[in-house]
Amino acid sequence: MTEKSSPQIVVIGGGPAGLAAAEILTDGRCEVTVVDQMPSFGRKLLMAGRSGLNLTNAEDESTFSRRYGVAEQWLAPALSAFSASMMTTWADDLGQSCFTGSSGRVFPKAMKASPLLRAWLKRLAERGVHFRPGLRWQGWNDDGKIVLTARDGSEEILQADATVLALGGGSWARLGSDGGWVSLLSAAGIPVAPLRPANCGFHVEWSEGFRERFSGVPLKRIALSFAGEACRGEAVITEKGLEGGVVYALSARLRDALERDGTVEVLLDLRPDFDVEQMTDRLKRSRARESLSNRLRKALQLSSVAVGLLRETGEVPADPEGLARRLKAIPLRLTATEPLERAISSAGGVCQDAVDQRFMLKALPGVFVCGEMLDWEAPTGGYLLQAVMATGRAAGQGVLEWLAEREAVA
Repeated sequence: MTEKSSPQIVVIGGGPAGLAAAEILTDGRCEVTVVDQMPSFGRKLLMAGRSGLNLTNAEDESTFSRRYGVAEQWLAPALSAFSASMMTTWADDLGQSCFTGSSGRVFPKAMKASPLLRAWLKRLAERGVHFRPGLRWQGWNDDGKIVLTARDGSEEILQADATVLALGGGSWARLGSDGGWVSLLSAAGIPVAPLRPANCGFHVEWSEGFRERFSGVPLKRIALSFAGEACRGEAVITEKGLEGGVVYALSARLRDALERDGTVEVLLDLRPDFDVEQMTDRLKRSRARESLSNRLRKALQLSSVAVGLLRETGEVPADPEGLARRLKAIPLRLTATEPLERAISSAGGVCQDAVDQRFMLKALPGVFVCGEMLDWEAPTGGYLLQAVMATGRAAGQGVLEWLAEREAVA
């Protein structure tokens, strides 16, 4: 009797979601091939780790799950099957022990992505995964086989028993996630929500003088509020507006409001640790004859950008209480988001109704979708990578379950 060959699985996309799916599939005695249009794998992961690879977050499970907004229930099974604690154990198994920062964010002690990625790719290769870089997915031919093109324009056809699509969203196009898959799936009748910027900066119409003087200046220990929600953190004045962690935390609501209303106003609190009464008292004790910059620096430890923001946004109150109230609520009018290609991540993608509970496309049996290709979003802080890898692993497990069902029927 001829020995039955292993199922041939093709994973299209060599980022964290695709590699996570491949890792699960290697445990199921499948022949796994990972292809990517870029010359190497995990480029977006490497970019994300340049300032410290934020793997996940250590906050309690109920708070963690709420970070995914309307997609919370949809992603819950995948996140339960690969939780934040499991992420740290996974990293530790790759020789990358982790620590939790004061904000709850979890990082590998090396802080970089490159050691973890090297160890991960090595382990996958040792488990028999085949890596095929420099191949762009072009859909399927009339026989249902995968069509790929190389950088020289040559075409390659692959046969697969199942396919995992892990092509990313629409941000960071130069690293491979250019959203080119949207038209291919839409043409196949798959409902796809438009890709939109998430965790992005916003435009503010600064005066030329303010822009020239303060572009690139950080705003530390601030709070930003919009429509009753306030977030603490840091931001950066940019040539076109404002970006940074505290902005990203509100970016989904701000983006939606901009699309609806055209402009939105946020309130910037330069000293969230003090209330108006405390600030007023400190300002009263400062010397009235001193310059405004010196008064704010000595009384409230504020830098010159505070004075710039005060003058940029209207009259500067002369009385201490009025000045304190303004410093606690500087109005900033946002006029637009940064474009999708400059966003950290993207919203939109394959709609929930298009896939089953295993992340298999209902219209294309045997084709699974994961990561940022799916229609969900989350703020920075470890939530993005956690869901990307959790859905990748869930899709890989879904492939194994689907193959087992087919074999049982046969």
